[in-house]
Amino acid sequence: MDKDINICLTVYTFTNIFNATMTEQPQLHSSIVAMVSLASGIAAKHPDMGQCQLKRLRQAGVPEYQINTVVEIARHIRDEAAQKLDTAFDDSTASAESSDSCCTSTASGQSCC
Repeated sequence: MDKDINICLTVYTFTNIFNATMTEQPQLHSSIVAMVSLASGIAAKHPDMGQCQLKRLRQAGVPEYQINTVVEIARHIRDEAAQKLDTAFDDSTASAESSDSCCTSTASGQSCC
């Protein structure tokens, strides 16, 4: 039994040392992580649609207008990607005729890049 405890302690210590050396940079604020997760979930059409992240952002006191901006940009990127895929599928020359812009603005004029 002492051997099992020593192995567990060794693994625990190694894990802590490894994590400390690999994460010397400060962690992202939890609200930033939630916003990124919300946006990527929406853009990826994840079935949960970021409901957990919305709850966390609201509990953290993130202003609703900031949450709405994240949602708007994510939906715009998702919809723009779908439109470009449809265009490429429907028209094999779409890539040669595509615009020079890497992205367009959302309906309210919010830049997504």
